[in-house]
Amino acid sequence: MATIHSTALVDPAAQLHDSVTVGPYTIIGPNVVIGAGSTVGSHCTLEGYTTLGENNHVHSYTSLGAAPQDKKYAGEPTRLVIGKGNTIREFCTFNAGTVNGGGVTRVGDDNLFMAYVHLAHDCQIGSHTIFANNSQLAGHVVVGDWVILGGFTVVRQFLRLGAHSFTAMCTLLFADLPPFVTCQGQPASARTVNAEGLRRRGYSPERITAVRAMHKALYRENLTFEAAKERIVQIGKDKPEVLADVEMMLGFLAEVNPKVGIVRSRRRSVD
Repeated sequence: MATIHSTALVDPAAQLHDSVTVGPYTIIGPNVVIGAGSTVGSHCTLEGYTTLGENNHVHSYTSLGAAPQDKKYAGEPTRLVIGKGNTIREFCTFNAGTVNGGGVTRVGDDNLFMAYVHLAHDCQIGSHTIFANNSQLAGHVVVGDWVILGGFTVVRQFLRLGAHSFTAMCTLLFADLPPFVTCQGQPASARTVNAEGLRRRGYSPERITAVRAMHKALYRENLTFEAAKERIVQIGKDKPEVLADVEMMLGFLAEVNPKVGIVRSRRRSVD
């Protein structure tokens, strides 16, 4: 049987693995599922159709699965689904999805969410990300694997952040951030590639050189958006060993909304 503090209120219909620990004054609703090895701190609220996988650690005063902050929401049974091995620090708020957004707010595995992070309805978060304190995502934002958000980063609704991208502290994002790109500012502007992060993840010098070449095509050669994509295609042809990275970049760029575009560089604009 799960270890539940005497002051916690856990609905009998909630499904908690026997190894789960629940702290004082926490409230867990009837449609919540919590996997093996997970801990929930004090004064938390887990409600709605919320599922946590194994080995998640939820710290005090966190709110998971509350109704989306969307005026169109009419009480539908939408969900929050969280993978395994995540750390969710104090005062985080993750809202459930909406019918129009697919019905699910989803979080992957092995992420670190520092204090006061907000995930609005229908956000889709990958794995191995780090959200520093007070990072705030509006609805329908998609965040790839290994992304790092600096403290107080704010992301507008319906944007995408590509894998291995990075934002500096207090960044405001109003456009898509391509894979591997670092950005800073209000509004954000592209800076360089996340080379240090790639080295830590085992990228070879050859792969990092190719990533730099893709960044150069997008931001340093004064090419149109379409011409930059053609240049990136050629990088993959010239260096087949980096084709996976090239394909990831091209796949991301292919889905850019022309009305939104990608984060620009202060040195060069990309049409």
